[in-house]
Amino acid sequence: METESVQVSLMIIPVRCFTCGSLIGDKWEPFINRVMAGEDPGKVLDSLGVKRYCCRRMLLSHVDIIKEVIYYTRPI
Repeated sequence: METESVQVSLMIIPVRCFTCGSLIGDKWEPFINRVMAGEDPGKVLDSLGVKRYCCRRMLLSHVDIIKEVIYYTRPI
């Protein structure tokens, strides 16, 4: 079986769940790659071991706004 890697731009995802503190940052890339390849997001989260609904919403509801916000920062 041949797997195809989808190129994903760098996103800022929280390292830990805001509610329970569980580590979720390491699951973002596998999650988004598999969803972009056409898999069901719920099944992907199940296979990655993300069981709590607070952690699931962190990955499902993430919106990448860094490209919009970066223009409003001031130089250091």
